[in-house]
Amino acid sequence: MLSVGALRAHLLAARLAGPVATPREKSLLSYRMFAARDPRQTLGLDPEGAWGTAELLRLMAERCGVSPDPGHTSGQDVIDPDCTVAALDAFAERLARAAVDRVPVLIGTGHPHRLLGFYAGLAAALSAAGCPVLTSAHGRPIDIPTRFGLRQHNLWYVGGVAMVRTVDALPTSGEPGAHTHSPLPVRTALAAAAGRGGQLPGLVVGDHGWVCGAGQLGIEAIGLADADDPAVFVAEAEGRVSVAVPLDDAVRSDYYRPLTRYVLNRACLSQ
Repeated sequence: MLSVGALRAHLLAARLAGPVATPREKSLLSYRMFAARDPRQTLGLDPEGAWGTAELLRLMAERCGVSPDPGHTSGQDVIDPDCTVAALDAFAERLARAAVDRVPVLIGTGHPHRLLGFYAGLAAALSAAGCPVLTSAHGRPIDIPTRFGLRQHNLWYVGGVAMVRTVDALPTSGEPGAHTHSPLPVRTALAAAAGRGGQLPGLVVGDHGWVCGAGQLGIEAIGLADADDPAVFVAEAEGRVSVAVPLDDAVRSDYYRPLTRYVLNRACLSQ
């Protein structure tokens, strides 16, 4: 089993935490966009609080470990590895409860190029423990707004993990899926799961619009979030997301493998 010390060392060495690749300028811009209720940053969340930029910076310093200094406006941002470890422990605890109760689980990502392997490991372990891993609305078309206008995607599942693929990427491009912040995929999957006497998830696991969109609809959600994803931490602070794990969500995909092992061991699940 990966020890806490070894996990912390890996987080720093892989730049999943500590000084991360996310520029401080990008984080601060995300906070301003969220404060202005820009849907590209609210990720499907309708926050209850006012959440101005100063409040967001204080929250992100507390939950994520970024610098609380508003005068720090350039350079690389920082994620506190101790915040990451504590959140991974809480994440594992929630997975363990889901496994014991055998609740239906929906897993989805807006970062399939980086995080598919991490989530697929969780999906396999939860399925082996008796949790139904839902794959509702597979292949369903979804029009997602982009800065270039609406673009058609399809909801797709790989290894029990939902994502979207652009229509022109199907089926032979080799790309696992497209990057998205949109809550439309989780809304589509949940609507399909609820229809015709279907089974709604008791837990949604993911990132971006997957966790915020599910939490906004009153479904328990846990997930990963970067220093420039304030919506997930606001949702956690307001009780719409149960666990938000702060880490860089765009490093090499193999760097997340030790996190999968750590979480599954802590949850007493086998991969």
